[in-house]
Amino acid sequence: MSDQTVEAAISQLRWGLGLMPDLPVAQVAELGALAEQMGFARFSVYDEGLATRELYVTLTALALRTSRIELGPGITNPYSRHPSVAASAIASLHELSNARAFLGFGAGGSLTLDPIGLTREHPHQTLKEAILVARALLGAGPANYEGRVFRLRHAHLAYGDPSIPIWVAGRGPRVLATAAQLADGVSLDHIHRDFLGEQVAMIRSAAAAAGNRVELAYAATIVVTDADLQRVRRHMTYRLADSPSAVQETIGISAADILAIRSAMADGLDAAARLVKDEWVFPFVIHGTPAECARRIRELTRLHGIDEFTVPMPDPEVASEVMSVAAEIALLVAGNDEPQHQS
Repeated sequence: MSDQTVEAAISQLRWGLGLMPDLPVAQVAELGALAEQMGFARFSVYDEGLATRELYVTLTALALRTSRIELGPGITNPYSRHPSVAASAIASLHELSNARAFLGFGAGGSLTLDPIGLTREHPHQTLKEAILVARALLGAGPANYEGRVFRLRHAHLAYGDPSIPIWVAGRGPRVLATAAQLADGVSLDHIHRDFLGEQVAMIRSAAAAAGNRVELAYAATIVVTDADLQRVRRHMTYRLADSPSAVQETIGISAADILAIRSAMADGLDAAARLVKDEWVFPFVIHGTPAECARRIRELTRLHGIDEFTVPMPDPEVASEVMSVAAEIALLVAGNDEPQHQS
């Protein structure tokens, strides 16, 4: 990219939020209203099953409390929710919210699936078929589909809208390639920084080969205090447990470590967090002072052409503080007030 193109990309960087809705629904709706007031463009709600409030009840409350911010699951999975159910729900939300909905898919993780005894059978194929089923139904015409996992028989979603964007979050190369070929956007969530460049390059290549224009979002927790580090450690438990083996090898986490973390998660994330080392956390987060975090985000945008930086808020009790820090950093990124250097 030329310097002018880089600056234009940085100045147009969209900022989103991702919330773990572990609060009464009315409080989540108020956080959405605050996010809209602060100028954030997108508000994602994590679909974590029994660990959180129900996804679409929460999104409905958000839609009724806001008027501009885009809303959707970030992410939902095709195991606990059939993709036809997800398509119906998101089309209804799109209608209610005056066309502000997006659908985010992922293969699902241990935090969601383990407590209800579901396993991720054929995750790549299941996710691919979920995208195709949702796309067919949102097209608002009769849909037939014969897959290995899902089937449609003269299915018809009369209120579907093909303009609803479908986003996919993932880490593995097959999932990311499929997302690049079929989705409108790909979300890279807490990717180890050493792997980010090759994943972005692979997504760009797969999208180009398919003739698809795909947007890129990068999600990483912002860590500016010791308290932030302790909070993110809890949520690195399931992320580390679900990371590809190459990433686990790079950070030096063994199969025994993963087994111990998974076992400890049965007693809660705090118990499992005690097993997570600092050096396993830092490659996945944006950390430092607000100015240092802004420089890192600018560098990510410079190197990879990211369209959106998503700020995860897995601990809703501090969500308003996280939003305030993110808004401060967003202004620093856009204003380029700090000297630039390689992070």
